[in-house]
Amino acid sequence: MEPLSTLQIALRILGQFLPVWIALVVLFAASIRFKRNLGLYGKLFDSVIGMIGLGLVMFWVFTGIFAAMDMIITHGPLDQLSGMKNEPPGTPLPDPEDGAYPWYLLGGDNLARDVFSRMVKGAWIVVQIAPLATLFAFMVGITLGLPAGYYGGRLDTVLSFLANLILAFPVILLFYLLVTPEIVATGVPQYMAVVLFIFPLVFFGVLINSRYRSQPRRNMTVLAIVLIPLVLAYLSLINAQGTRIDFWPLDLFDVPGGILVVFVSVVFVNAPTVFRIVRGLAMDIKTRDYVAAAQTRGEGPWYIMLWEILPNARGPLIVDFCLRIGYTTILLGTLGFFGLGLPPESPDWGSTINEGRKLLSIYLHPALPPAFALLSLVLGLNLLADGLREESLRD
Repeated sequence: MEPLSTLQIALRILGQFLPVWIALVVLFAASIRFKRNLGLYGKLFDSVIGMIGLGLVMFWVFTGIFAAMDMIITHGPLDQLSGMKNEPPGTPLPDPEDGAYPWYLLGGDNLARDVFSRMVKGAWIVVQIAPLATLFAFMVGITLGLPAGYYGGRLDTVLSFLANLILAFPVILLFYLLVTPEIVATGVPQYMAVVLFIFPLVFFGVLINSRYRSQPRRNMTVLAIVLIPLVLAYLSLINAQGTRIDFWPLDLFDVPGGILVVFVSVVFVNAPTVFRIVRGLAMDIKTRDYVAAAQTRGEGPWYIMLWEILPNARGPLIVDFCLRIGYTTILLGTLGFFGLGLPPESPDWGSTINEGRKLLSIYLHPALPPAFALLSLVLGLNLLADGLREESLRD
């Protein structure tokens, strides 16, 4: 079997991404059709920059989703085939019976694994961790930043000091400390998870209670519907068999220790910055007339913070959320590059780039695809944030 030419490689890669192209066409067609009814998201389609950014982001989101369903990859990301070590793109398999697909489209790495499949599978890791870690960081930052900005005084002083203390610590050194076996053995990352992951429960509990506190029966019903699943997920998340926190028998899912450490570390590092942004917005918005009107109506402080101040701060927060996912993606790539947290065989982009750069002067193909994937996703997030900022300023 002959090796593929550059054009053939490009066409076959485009063909492998066919489910992604279909999903993008459906998404854009539906969004453009109903954009006038979709608020800020719909207005995004009036911005060329925003549409390009959304396209890049959703390309990798759909890639990650379909990769998890094994619809795009051509070989297993951990499969090693004899004779394919460091082979260039388009190299055919020595024995077509070895795999379902007869070529390595982007070549093989130093362990004879398919670079294309590892790059595609790595998108699923990013799609899982980066948005969720950013969301958790926003939960922590919003829950602490709103009262700090609204009340001020000693509460603001203490919380701001703690945030500045964390921000003053070198990020990479912090990660090195958190992932060292000695620190992991003490259970520090798990104890941090216990504290950080409870903030979504606090946020939704206070959000619902402040909204329906005048309707006790409805309040209890909504709280039960929302909080019971969240509590079960929280207990399953922090509980791990064979560790210092192993008390919950109904463990719905297991999070690998390395991923938990990375997740906790990302939330811990990002939360203080979100706190400062939310605090500043709360200090500005609390002086507005509609806040004074809510106070005159006799609304409680948490109702004002969550239902008057927070909705009017959504524009800057949405923009920062997109940017922060980009920062988190880069951070995940950096951690993988240094071999921190995630397992060595993980196909995440940082680990793949690190493995490929060791032979970069001889073989370019193992390191370039994941590097380009990381670059394009972060670029898309930045363009998406620019488009959202541009449209939010027009409101």
